[in-house]
Amino acid sequence: MKKNHSIGEKKTARIFLLWIPLILFLLFLLFPFYWTFVTSIKPAEELHSLKVIYWPQHPTLDSYKHLFNQFNFLHPMKNSLIVAAITTLVSLTVSTLAAYAFSRFRFAGRKPLMVLFLTNNMFPTVLLLIPLFTIMRKLGLLYKPTSLVLSYTTFTIPFSVWLLSGYLNDLPLSMEEAAMIDGADRAKAFVRIVLPVLLPCLLATGVYIFMQSWNEYTFAVLFTNENSRTIPVALKMLVGQLGVQWDLITAGGIITVIPVCIMFFFAQKRLVAGLTAGAVKG
Repeated sequence: MKKNHSIGEKKTARIFLLWIPLILFLLFLLFPFYWTFVTSIKPAEELHSLKVIYWPQHPTLDSYKHLFNQFNFLHPMKNSLIVAAITTLVSLTVSTLAAYAFSRFRFAGRKPLMVLFLTNNMFPTVLLLIPLFTIMRKLGLLYKPTSLVLSYTTFTIPFSVWLLSGYLNDLPLSMEEAAMIDGADRAKAFVRIVLPVLLPCLLATGVYIFMQSWNEYTFAVLFTNENSRTIPVALKMLVGQLGVQWDLITAGGIITVIPVCIMFFFAQKRLVAGLTAGAVKG
């Protein structure tokens, strides 16, 4: 009886100390997404009602139709996808090669450069706005997707180098040495041995870079015009002097979250493995 009573107390304590706080925490995290979705499917009369409506009586997709038909939301989506994809490809390529060099070679200035990469993340990116704007204007890249790609690499590459170099430092040199003894040069050993093992961390770093580029607003609002603006800037245009178009903003917010959710859904296992392997060690 005492043993059963002890087990019952442990189950009760587990419910109150673990499950209930966990459920409350999840509700706290998920409620903003739920409210954004509910707001996006409310009809006009319920949207502007003074009564709090937790689920619309007559849900509608009119806000999504207006967003694509009248606001032409596909254009900023295309711009964001192009900028995020190219930034991810460029940053990941440069970061992987740089991290491999920092991890496998010892050269003059190695530690100061790594410290410089780390300190780069200590300062707000807004400090780079004026010098980057001047550079892009002189290069003739202003208001083009290239200006955003180059601007985003200034803060995605340093962090990515640290993340990848920490993982590479944990990989034993014996694997590459064995491949080189068998006749492969360093490039082949890197491509055939290191890259497959590095894939989880590459995926985690790629998701980080994509999210940073997809959601960034500060550079996008200054370096784009009507033809090249991205999703965050396009959504900001829905906030006017006479009011806020909540239905269109919430619909745009839901659509903006979907690509990131899809990426996490398909990459969650490798993402967790990459983020927990190496981190920023080294």
